[in-house]
Amino acid sequence: MTTLVACPTLAERSSPSLRAMTVFAAVAAMTFSAAGAAPTPLYHAYQEAFGLTPATITGIFAVYAFSLLAALLTAGSLSDHLGRRPVIAAALLLNMLAMGLFMTAHSAAMLIAARSVQGFATGIATATLGATILDTDRARGPVLNSLTAFIGLSIGNVVSGLLVTFAPDPMQLVYVLMLGLSVAEALVLFAMPETTRRRPGALASLRPHIHVPPQARRTLALVTPANVAFWALGGFYFSLMPSLVRLATGLEQPFVGGFVVAAFTGSGAAAVFALRNHAPARLLTGGIVALVVGVSITLAGVAAASAVLMLAGTVISGAGFGAAFSGAMRLVMPLAQPQERAGLLSAFYVESYLAFAAPALLLGLLAPEVGLATAAYFYGAAVIGLALVSLVLGRRPSGP
Repeated sequence: MTTLVACPTLAERSSPSLRAMTVFAAVAAMTFSAAGAAPTPLYHAYQEAFGLTPATITGIFAVYAFSLLAALLTAGSLSDHLGRRPVIAAALLLNMLAMGLFMTAHSAAMLIAARSVQGFATGIATATLGATILDTDRARGPVLNSLTAFIGLSIGNVVSGLLVTFAPDPMQLVYVLMLGLSVAEALVLFAMPETTRRRPGALASLRPHIHVPPQARRTLALVTPANVAFWALGGFYFSLMPSLVRLATGLEQPFVGGFVVAAFTGSGAAAVFALRNHAPARLLTGGIVALVVGVSITLAGVAAASAVLMLAGTVISGAGFGAAFSGAMRLVMPLAQPQERAGLLSAFYVESYLAFAAPALLLGLLAPEVGLATAAYFYGAAVIGLALVSLVLGRRPSGP
């Protein structure tokens, strides 16, 4: 007979303890996002050092996303069975290993290995830390989960871009910084409380699966087209946008590409925070409209070789991404029961990261054939088309 390991209910724990765990989970989630974004400003340096093609760059990027997906499909709901703390600890240890691999990388194969380990660590952390935030602050949890992703991605791009441009040995220093943060968080984790009860079925949960609770399936299906459009755009920004900025504007400093990507995620974070009290359905619709406008302006900037237009379009697109992502998260996640949170969050991110990786990989294969700018036009038009389709579907009557 399996015995459940008891842990105190939320009502039995002190409020300061819960707040501390909320803060810890949010900071740790931002660290994982920042570490995942850190290689983006370095891609050009890797390209020159190792003779990489655009297809190889997007391949390295896609390996991260697909490894993250593998973690979500297998270990995404593991913390619903083992508890949050041990799974967070495992994710931190894997992230430390990834940082070590990055620091010793001397080829595309080593970068692929580092991104694979990092993706798996981030996938485990994304589901587990997100569920922890919902455990400790259900009312604000969906907004916090949206904010941590965007803030972490912004910090990772800005810090990495600054180090690449101004610091010595940036291919080492940025990962030393991320390694130090992971070690510190692993030590702090020992003082944090557990937020969920253990229950049987841990081994069975490792079978690749997607679990969407019945009460959440219709809502998730409705937000899917918009979610795919926004994450597909995010995949483009994190794989080839720095190269496109250099090509279109002639600005060669590594910081510029990282700044443009950070403007995308930073405006997303600002939108999540500024619009946190708005109805989620309105956020989703407004985000779709902002994406169509922002991508159109960005592509106009590429055609005109205007950094100002590209930046303006990026800020508008990023704000749309943030609004829509927050709206979708707030529509879907409250539908899960406590024991379903990590599983539903994993399913939501599986969909998101498939859209994040697969189209960008295709773009990397297309770019050498037609040119990066032309490929960007096709890609942007496809994203706009999908966003418009989702806008039309979202306005259709929901009943017979």
